[in-house]
Amino acid sequence: MNKSTLDTIKKLADVESFADVCHQRNENNPMPSIEVLEEIVQTIRAILFPGYFGDAAVNSKTMLYHIGVNIDKLQVLLTLQIKAGLCFDSGQKDTLCNEIDKTAREKATQFIDQLPSIRERLHTDVVAAYNGDPAAKSFGEVIFCYPSIRAISNYRIANALLHLGVPLIPRIITEMAHSETGIDIHPGATIGEYFTIDHGTGVVIGETAIIGSHVKMYQGVTLGAKSFPLDNNGNPIKGIQRHPRIGNNVIIYSNSTILGTIHVGDGAVIGGNIWVDADVPAGARIVQHKKHTI
Repeated sequence: MNKSTLDTIKKLADVESFADVCHQRNENNPMPSIEVLEEIVQTIRAILFPGYFGDAAVNSKTMLYHIGVNIDKLQVLLTLQIKAGLCFDSGQKDTLCNEIDKTAREKATQFIDQLPSIRERLHTDVVAAYNGDPAAKSFGEVIFCYPSIRAISNYRIANALLHLGVPLIPRIITEMAHSETGIDIHPGATIGEYFTIDHGTGVVIGETAIIGSHVKMYQGVTLGAKSFPLDNNGNPIKGIQRHPRIGNNVIIYSNSTILGTIHVGDGAVIGGNIWVDADVPAGARIVQHKKHTI
């Protein structure tokens, strides 16, 4: 190996120079694993949509066994990943990480206890996607094929973990769906039942967005923030409301951008390619003006 390559290796290995992008794991501190989290999401899908994911031969006689085996697997894998997230968030203190095992097990159990309600909510999303798309031939097609169901499933899993106080892991789970589907939903967003995204690519839903029930969006919609207020040191203020609040029974067509802490009222319709940064009254129809040419 020549001298210039050795010098390059030494520069890259100097972690003190780039401490913000280099992570030094302390002994006995597990790191989150994207591969294991992918396995966890697939296991949850097999639990929530039996017969569609996991063992395709599952039936009413084997359902209890199928669910039990997957729950047992989920408990083990999820506990380890929650612990990894908690350790990562703790600042790498070995003593603290050694005390986290019990907390991780408790949070994994609390999440598993929520699976029936998560499935109920996802069932409404499947119904909304099926009823909202004349091209959909069956619920099975929606569950198997629709990117919106994959993204919303990951979101609802991640949102439940986030509310249990699990750090980092929820964001990884939603970013996995983002990479897979092109739909970017922050786990901190609040989304009601019967939610559907038609096509989906390019949709962005920010952390503090609030979406009511029976809301339909099309591809390219952004629920974003206008700007980031700064503190006295010039740093962005985190943890404040920044994103829109969408009422019930709202339709937002493709490539529309809705920004800031505005409210879109119940039953409103926002047409395609619209920029919205002010409140929209209930029942309003926001469309582009037609240009007449001679």
